[in-house]
Amino acid sequence: MTETTGFIDFVYNGEKFQTWYKVVGSLSSGVRPLVLLHGGPAVPSPYLSPHIELTESYGIPLIFYDQIGGGKSTHLRQKPSEFWTIDLFMDELDNVLRHFGIVDDFDLYGHSWGGMLAAEYVATRGPRGLHRLVITSAPASIALWESCTNMLLDRFPKDLAEVIRRNEREGTTDSKEYQDAIQIFYSKHICQLDPWPKDLLDAFSIMGEDPTVYRAMFGTSELNVTGSLRTWSIIKKLRDIACETLIMNGADDEAQDECMQPFFDEIPKVKWVRFEKSSHMPFFEEKGRYLEILGSFLKRN
Repeated sequence: MTETTGFIDFVYNGEKFQTWYKVVGSLSSGVRPLVLLHGGPAVPSPYLSPHIELTESYGIPLIFYDQIGGGKSTHLRQKPSEFWTIDLFMDELDNVLRHFGIVDDFDLYGHSWGGMLAAEYVATRGPRGLHRLVITSAPASIALWESCTNMLLDRFPKDLAEVIRRNEREGTTDSKEYQDAIQIFYSKHICQLDPWPKDLLDAFSIMGEDPTVYRAMFGTSELNVTGSLRTWSIIKKLRDIACETLIMNGADDEAQDECMQPFFDEIPKVKWVRFEKSSHMPFFEEKGRYLEILGSFLKRN
């Protein structure tokens, strides 16, 4: 199994940036490739490494890449908040597809924020070469996301919930008190493995070193959406997703069933799988079943 890495020049509004990528498997194998969109925004792609087994077991070539502003791609700490738009990241995805010559034949996967980006891309740009779409642990709107995450927080002891809400209200989310409390929430609703897998820990650490994109688009935490995505919704556009679509989430996911329901209700050709022993990372928490379901969906005739 081959792996290649490199950089793709990406010109946006007259400025040149670089998108880091990794290809696993052979794009000339005759098997349709899967392009993976990571979460965050700006949580770098290596945390999606369990998907490499799709190449080993099903022969599916994979294209991972770090969206600009994160990971090994160009960082732009000086850019104002209005620079970071969904259109920017859709243009970057178009550029990746053109670079690899797969515009006419590919599948698309998005996790968390990557699922939001994938849904927006497919609904608004209608890529002609897309065969199958996979959305994992992503909300159909930020309003639904906030409703779900706050409902989950209310299940914790009142003093812990108050620590989190007070620090977010007062802008003191860098405090140890807050960080300790939010980690308890994350350990229940982002990943329940103890300890967290190294690739996941590394990804969060790297994003934490430069949270520019996350803070501009999302906010200070998963519970406090103050960025440009705070009014985002794809619900009214979901009927425009014409390809076969698989949606997945975990029982303890931040993306609770209420977040996923509009995808199921509105996308014409859709299948929904829920992982009862998982939270936001079913590819770590129930990897075997998850990869079997995903691989079978992608390899169907």
